[in-house]
Amino acid sequence: MGRPTSRVLTLLELLQSGGIRTVAELADRLGVDGRTVRRYVDHLVDLDIPVEAVRGRYGGYRLAPGYRLPPLMLNDDEALAVLLGLVAGRRAGLLTATGTATETAGETAAAKIRRALPERLARRLDAVLESLAFTAEPGEAATPETGVLLAVADAVRHRRPISIRYTARDGRRSERTLHPYGIVTHAGRWYVTGADPEIDPGAGQDRTFRLDRVADARPLPGSFEPPAGLDPAQRVLSGLAKAAYRYEVTLRIHGTVEQIRARLPASVASIEEPVPASVDGADPHTERWLHVELRAERLDWLPPVLASLDRPFVIERPDELRGLVIALADRLAASARQARDPDRIGG
Repeated sequence: MGRPTSRVLTLLELLQSGGIRTVAELADRLGVDGRTVRRYVDHLVDLDIPVEAVRGRYGGYRLAPGYRLPPLMLNDDEALAVLLGLVAGRRAGLLTATGTATETAGETAAAKIRRALPERLARRLDAVLESLAFTAEPGEAATPETGVLLAVADAVRHRRPISIRYTARDGRRSERTLHPYGIVTHAGRWYVTGADPEIDPGAGQDRTFRLDRVADARPLPGSFEPPAGLDPAQRVLSGLAKAAYRYEVTLRIHGTVEQIRARLPASVASIEEPVPASVDGADPHTERWLHVELRAERLDWLPPVLASLDRPFVIERPDELRGLVIALADRLAASARQARDPDRIGG
């Protein structure tokens, strides 16, 4: 199979694939005897790679969790998969920060793997990247610190309170206690949702924080129990729909929840049904008047959305939106009339 060093690296790759590998299996794959396999294992241990010996009838060797990441052996397909995943993650804005102002952890990891690629494989990767196109614009760079992400995830998993230092959208800084329920990614950003026991010591008030605005996260003593039937993603979407913006829009739309959600998702608008379908016996797929609320910094995008719904609607507030809808209707009507007489367009 080549020089001993190549066999040692091949042994590491076999162990990294997971599970327990018997001495006989490893000897067969490496083309050596059992005594040589044990000597190669000793070489890995000398390099501080945590290889465990498992005794018994089905014993052998396996990799144990170590205090540092050992060298990774990737074949061609695995290396391409990792690099393409990093490219897609960077495009979507779902990478963590290295602590520097210029690079994300994904960018530094991709650079290291890229430098180690054989020329043949690097050419294959370049061909893929040159032919690759995205339908969406690049995600906004809003990457959380790796340490913050790991600390919050650990608190979610073990249901422990954490203390976070947070910078709000208006620049105000605060230190808060949070009972984190879950981490959610949405539209290229990372969020943590949970309860703030300082606002309501009894049960806590639901809060959603952007992880890229968290400067520090530290575990606190104690534990908590999340609410039954918790859906962190839905809580984040509802929180985003109710966030404070310049305009508060109230509508009544005649249709079903599914029809409205097709144009106004949960992250944008909240829908209130007058009477639950299970109470009045109404079919949830039956069209009826529904109360819709949303918040927005601008209103110019909303008239085309309402038009695309193709459902009857009533604007309750603000009056400015009513004027924008009328203006859009006038422009559409004028365009429709001109289309029947092209010579008059622009006249």
